[in-house]
Amino acid sequence: MTAIVQSKAAAPRFATPRRDRRAALTLALPALIVLVFLYVAPLARLLSLSLHSEAGFSLEAYGRILGDSYGRSLVWNSLRLGLITTGVTLVVGYPAAFGLAFSKGALRSLFLASLFLPLAASVIAKAFAWTILLRSHGAVNDALLALHLTQKPIRMIFTQTSLIVGSANIFLPFMILPIYAVVAQIDPRLTEAAATLGAPPPQAFLRVVVPLSLPGVVAGVALVFSLSVSAYVVPTLLMGENYQTLANAIAKAFLLVRDPALGSAAGAILMAIGLAVVVVGNRLGGVGR
Repeated sequence: MTAIVQSKAAAPRFATPRRDRRAALTLALPALIVLVFLYVAPLARLLSLSLHSEAGFSLEAYGRILGDSYGRSLVWNSLRLGLITTGVTLVVGYPAAFGLAFSKGALRSLFLASLFLPLAASVIAKAFAWTILLRSHGAVNDALLALHLTQKPIRMIFTQTSLIVGSANIFLPFMILPIYAVVAQIDPRLTEAAATLGAPPPQAFLRVVVPLSLPGVVAGVALVFSLSVSAYVVPTLLMGENYQTLANAIAKAFLLVRDPALGSAAGAILMAIGLAVVVVGNRLGGVGR
């Protein structure tokens, strides 16, 4: 009799998690349906197109990109743009995030506004603004000529320097904000404790603050690299035909050449690069925590 009572009392304990899972699945079902139609189905279509040719299943489109020197240069140009842009934004954004975290009152509001307001403008507008600034008779050259620092306009637009500067400027907020979100939560008493134990300020920063800020760094690096490696508007406006990337190849394959297999293969390669960044970022972020 006691065993029966115990089994009846224990039954709800096993049934409750099952009901919770069903309730969670029911609540998540609309979002899952939206994700399937908006993301999973298009990505599956993209992969199927990249593996299709007139003869049926084929890896020909991937061979035309990875097996050709020009195609490999597209991959390298995309990776190079992503790596350099990420490095520049990290060098500039890391101390800027600390400055933002340590600022107070109206100064912090001003800094936050300077970060969020550019995000309200489109990438096209910001990239086109850089073309106006850097052209032969733009604001930068006019200032250099007015200050007699140069005798004639300097060619700035359609150079790799302009591409890196414009790209780093456009994607800089995506590096600063994740680092700031982590740094703002670091207890300042930790560095005081390190100083009490005899650690000089540089050592306390390297041994205490830097490891604690790594999750924000990893998140910022993943965001900026993913955005810059797949950028289309920025290289097109700031470099034109002089710097071809996978994003340019995708646009040309679908809009000009009418070769969906080639464009889908380029898109699948970009997607693989993005997934690799996410996986590595999750691993490094876990180590940082």
